[in-house]
Amino acid sequence: MEWTIPVSKPALRLAGLCLAWFAAAGSLGAQQAADHVALGIAATEAPDLKTALQHFQAALDLDSMNYEANWRAALTLGLMGDPYPMSAKSPERDSLYARAERYARRAVAANPAGADGHFALAASLGRTALMMGPEEKIRRATLIRSEALRTLAINPRHDGAYHILGRWNAEIMRLPALSRFFAKNFMGARVFNQASWDKAIFYMEKAVQLDPERIYHHLELADIYAERKRLRDAGTQLRLVDSLPVREAMDTNYKQQAASLRSRLAKR
Repeated sequence: MEWTIPVSKPALRLAGLCLAWFAAAGSLGAQQAADHVALGIAATEAPDLKTALQHFQAALDLDSMNYEANWRAALTLGLMGDPYPMSAKSPERDSLYARAERYARRAVAANPAGADGHFALAASLGRTALMMGPEEKIRRATLIRSEALRTLAINPRHDGAYHILGRWNAEIMRLPALSRFFAKNFMGARVFNQASWDKAIFYMEKAVQLDPERIYHHLELADIYAERKRLRDAGTQLRLVDSLPVREAMDTNYKQQAASLRSRLAKR
């Protein structure tokens, strides 16, 4: 036997109006979140990272699983932490990096098929790894490479993922041979066998090719060339760093790093 509750026509009309209101409110909330994301993007381009983060956070307050707000907030938090020197302890920097990783993981959970979420996670894992002990750094090195490769599987023209893979190969090759041997044979980091200087150069050159206006790509490529004693090529990249306009929040800092690298190369 089916039980029903008699409902009057006025009550039905009221219920219909309530449903319509809730639907409209949900749509308005989504629109407001999208508006905050757009304002955050504009602030990022200013560049004004603090204001950008405020807007991305406002979007997440309205919709915690907003994919774009999560990955953009993750990248913004990472950039906000980068100016702090790694040579000294900094709870503020560590907190920014930890939040960045949380948002990046949430972006991937919200949209596993989104390239930028995987890229933000790779970048965030790289930053938080700096605060970890040797074993955790090795574990995260494997995850960083995996997330960067996932990014390229979704978007083969993602210059940021190529940059991460270029740096990944370079950083592994910069490790002392004994450290690499220990990591590969006693800590399960067999993936370190995949690293090479040739791959570091290939990936970073690809990043430059895809976005030749990004100062950071040229700086890192110059550093890799310098490691391989390709000083003329390194000098070419450093001149490009000088010639390019400041476009992103850390570009002034990158130009200063380029000047420092040029000074070191001049003493060789």
